[in-house]
Amino acid sequence: MGIRCGIVGLPNVGKSTLFNAITASSQAAAENYPFCTIEPNTGVVPVPDGRIRELSALVNPDREVPATIEFVDIAGLVKGAAQGEGLGNQFLSHIREVDAIAHVVRAFDDPNVIHVDGSVDPKRDIEVIETELILKDLETLDKKADAAQRKGKTGDPKAKAEADFYERLRDHLTKSRLARYFPIASEDEQDWLREMHLLTAKPVLYVANTDEQGVIEGNAYITAIREIAEKEGARVVPICAKIEMELVELPEDERVHFLQELGLKEPGLNALVRAAYDLLGLQTYFTAGPKEVRAWTVRKGAKAPEAAAVIHTDFEKGFIRAEVMKFRDFIRLKSEAAVREAGLLRSEGREYIVEDGDVMHFRFNV
Repeated sequence: MGIRCGIVGLPNVGKSTLFNAITASSQAAAENYPFCTIEPNTGVVPVPDGRIRELSALVNPDREVPATIEFVDIAGLVKGAAQGEGLGNQFLSHIREVDAIAHVVRAFDDPNVIHVDGSVDPKRDIEVIETELILKDLETLDKKADAAQRKGKTGDPKAKAEADFYERLRDHLTKSRLARYFPIASEDEQDWLREMHLLTAKPVLYVANTDEQGVIEGNAYITAIREIAEKEGARVVPICAKIEMELVELPEDERVHFLQELGLKEPGLNALVRAAYDLLGLQTYFTAGPKEVRAWTVRKGAKAPEAAAVIHTDFEKGFIRAEVMKFRDFIRLKSEAAVREAGLLRSEGREYIVEDGDVMHFRFNV
């Protein structure tokens, strides 16, 4: 399943440097001036998951295929973007095309790196981005509301309910509240909200781009971002994009030593990619055989036929059953035959809800 996470923030907060590090490339220009990025850069990134190697050590496959997420580096937004400032309308349309947002917020001082507003203030910076997203959503909402109101005047009760819904949502947005916190009262309202693809309805995590000291010890800027995120129920991932870029430029055998010198257990990017995966409500199941060990992405709560469809739609159409082993059982007992002999390989039907880490084989007939 194609999953896209947009990297969003003000100009010069470190978005492109972060993107370059995430994708271990230099395809996104990273210069010290606003609007360095105009066209969005994209990169497909593997989801860090040590379970693939554990499975491969037992199965010895020809190849390993991890789960992936596509990150999109979207140009910096500025105050007035919803009215077209800084090519704002173009940039906002790029946000509409992603599934989730990684909002990069500057959390470091450096006189040599220009801030578009002249100073570092995470609360103000977050509010600027959110305000522009809300203003753009109000434009979208007004078009839908006008059409619903005209139809509602004909006496159509559903059209009137839809028009009333848009009015309540408009009131919510004009109070600087994001669409993802709007209370939904019915399935119809859920559908109306989903159809608009509102920018502020997308799930968000905050990336606190800080300096070396900040990523190890924290600082007041990161604390301010955490306080905002806590009120929203959002996650914060502190990262030093500069360190991450230096890390990916090192030979792989030197990276562990570099992290140890800094007192870090793993690259911050691993935490970011996993957080983005979790933000979207995703989980992983595995297939394991001599040809490949592969991680497949499926939404949390998915049933077995939906998981089968991720491999091929024919698997869902002709679904008979799923043979399921738990990852830990497979690793502990060291083979599928041993899991079967222990009575821990289960045959599950269409109503089985897939769990993270399941090792699955599908039986189907087309």
